[in-house]
Amino acid sequence: MGRIAGSYGVRGWVRVEAPEAALADCRTWWIGGASYPVEQVKEHSGTLLAQLRGLESREAALKLKGSKVFVPRDALPKAQEGHYYLADLVGLEVVNERGEALGVVKRWIFNGAQDVMEVAGDRTHLVPWIPAVVRKVDLLQKRIEVEWGADW
Repeated sequence: MGRIAGSYGVRGWVRVEAPEAALADCRTWWIGGASYPVEQVKEHSGTLLAQLRGLESREAALKLKGSKVFVPRDALPKAQEGHYYLADLVGLEVVNERGEALGVVKRWIFNGAQDVMEVAGDRTHLVPWIPAVVRKVDLLQKRIEVEWGADW
């Protein structure tokens, strides 16, 4: 859901880079195998600033620097129509519009411009997650249809 980039101020606040939008609404964060109740959250210049219970000093906050932030799945809101949690797409079969199987979604890469699916099959495909390429997602059939050549 994000990564602790460092401390903010001297009272134990942390700065979270690359936060998922839903992170600010979650009341408990898991960092380094420990749970931290969230006291306050503020958005600031594309990051989140958070005061977590149990972190009282800058030094305590800095000990978490570089750690990933997780939340329990049931703490997340239901995805809206046409929106997906990327973790739900890992393992789905990817086929092109001609019915050729490209493989399955192995993981996600974030390149700054868009999300990219790493699709593992006979060869690895890096498929951008953009409307011009992704044509249909069917979670029930566990399938993603894309406009992408098998030899690209």
